[in-house]
Amino acid sequence: MNIDNTLWDKMAEEAWKARENAYILDNTKVGAALITSDKTIITGCNVEHHMKSHDFHAETNAIGNMVVRGYRKFEAIIVVAETTMFTPCGSCMDWIIQMGGKDVMVGVQNKRGGEIRKFRANELMPHYPEY
Repeated sequence: MNIDNTLWDKMAEEAWKARENAYILDNTKVGAALITSDKTIITGCNVEHHMKSHDFHAETNAIGNMVVRGYRKFEAIIVVAETTMFTPCGSCMDWIIQMGGKDVMVGVQNKRGGEIRKFRANELMPHYPEY
């Protein structure tokens, strides 16, 4: 699927809306939005737990919501947060690669309406093992 800038902007806006619902104990709200092959946008936000190992990250929350809706693959994902340079963590990248593939596009935006930096998953995880 060719994802043009208009679609990236729409995904970003949905991710920022999801971010507003984040349940955080620290100070970083994160939102994510992915798009399926039929152009359905599905969102997620971070949900933090006082035992940090139980946190739901926005990316995996969006992927879980995708699975609940009956999808098994997505075409691109964007992650938004008001922070400096960031990309999805390694654990989230595991899920992104499993459900999107090594060539799936990953966008990040650190302010609403700001530049969307885009990467292929294999650029963020260049030495990911083959399965």
